Amino acid sequence: MLVFPTARGRFYEYEDHGMVAALRGPIEQGAIQLYCVDSIDHESWLCEHISPAARIARHSTWERYILDEVLPLIYSQNPDPALIVHGCSFGATHAVLFGLRHPTRVRRIIAFSGVYDVGRWLGDYHGDDRYFHEPLAFIAGLQEDATARELRRLDIILAVGRDDSVNAGNARLSDALSEKGIWHALRWWDGQAHDWPYWQQMIQLYIGGVR
Repeated sequence: MLVFPTARGRFYEYEDHGMVAALRGPIEQGAIQLYCVDSIDHESWLCEHISPAARIARHSTWERYILDEVLPLIYSQNPDPALIVHGCSFGATHAVLFGLRHPTRVRRIIAFSGVYDVGRWLGDYHGDDRYFHEPLAFIAGLQEDATARELRRLDIILAVGRDDSVNAGNARLSDALSEKGIWHALRWWDGQAHDWPYWQQMIQLYIGGVR
């Protein structure tokens, strides 16, 4: 499982906030292996002194690092092709974006409390590069082609609190996926559910299988 951190997060935050402990059983049983990466959000999406196009370009460089360096490292140590991408909050945004952009490299997406409308970072910028980095946009515009068929092979789990400020975006993404016939599960949790204790419960529930 490739784990993306929250906004500006470091690779060790997943352990620091109890998520590794929450998965102790599956890890010790050898059912799952975690690879946690650093973010560069402060250089890309959250870097307010550069243009929207430059933010996307910087993110694309980081994505290429994941594809060309991190994934080969993972497969050199664990050849199982059933890769899960996962994250909480902004990490969920990264997991969904990566999984939907590269469905042949991923088997499952597990995303908790994510944001799927990049307008909050890019404002009214509408270059072509935005379209391909905004899940709500490119899923809505998806054509019936090889990419659509690959996306239908994914297991996608979205979990969010009913009172979370990001819940509308999760519902919109769910609707867009449904319209394109892409299987997924949208799981609503009571309250805001946007904090580590909730995410610990979520990962224990969903990591064992699609529920």
